[in-house]
Amino acid sequence: MSAASRSVVHVVAGAVTDSAGRVLIAQRPAGKHLAGGWEFPGGKLEPGEERASGLARELREELGITIHHPRPLIRVRHSYPSREILLDLWVVRSYEGCPAGLDGQPLRWCSADELAAADLLPADKPAVRALRLPERLTHTATAVYRVYGSIGDPMREAGVGHGTGELGRGATEGCCGAEEDSQPVHADSTGGMVKAFNGAGAGDTGPLRGVFCDSAADAELAASAGVDFLAMRVALAGHELAALCRSVAVPVFALKILPWQAWALGASGVNDIAETHARHGTT
Repeated sequence: MSAASRSVVHVVAGAVTDSAGRVLIAQRPAGKHLAGGWEFPGGKLEPGEERASGLARELREELGITIHHPRPLIRVRHSYPSREILLDLWVVRSYEGCPAGLDGQPLRWCSADELAAADLLPADKPAVRALRLPERLTHTATAVYRVYGSIGDPMREAGVGHGTGELGRGATEGCCGAEEDSQPVHADSTGGMVKAFNGAGAGDTGPLRGVFCDSAADAELAASAGVDFLAMRVALAGHELAALCRSVAVPVFALKILPWQAWALGASGVNDIAETHARHGTT
């Protein structure tokens, strides 16, 4: 049976994080599909069940914790020989209880470096890079991420080379002093960026690549181009933001909204770049 003809198993999972910033992973018990593999704790969403409710149920049943204000992060689709998986990963920083393997599964707390080196299942591995993204975007470029596009002056904010109309391949200096080797990305429109991003994946190294978006349609187009995250440059109504977050698999950073409100609507965080620049007197 081809992957296209198989039903998709929707799995909700949590990147449960402790006060030291370590992330919890679990080993699948013997007798289960992919037994022995390491994964983010979670399980299958029940028919008709809301994603956040399913996550809370799974982590209560598997780990014995009660979670609060989980943060949606990323959805990863992966084809195994026997089934098609949609991994729906959330960041869990606020919870009650001490996580324990209630199904007898071994647990392991991992630092960022340990998590990157862990032998995670294929569906879980791509989510590790997304965990590097903050809850708030405050700069256009850091050692962790780079946002392409413009706020006001596209030549300054996107780090575009003077007179070229695109981001050059040479090293560029971000506003936090992080140097990076950038792929050419046209700054005239999101459509131009699609051409540059398509087929030019950054792999598992280098900063995550995001795009400023002026509408939900722009965001969907950018997501289809393979960007790592979306930074909204306009404030969307609640129902518009929720619809966008349902339609794309990558993290969305909303504008002019509180983080917990953004999470409840499906966004991964808040785009505070313009506010940060305003406080520091930059454009």
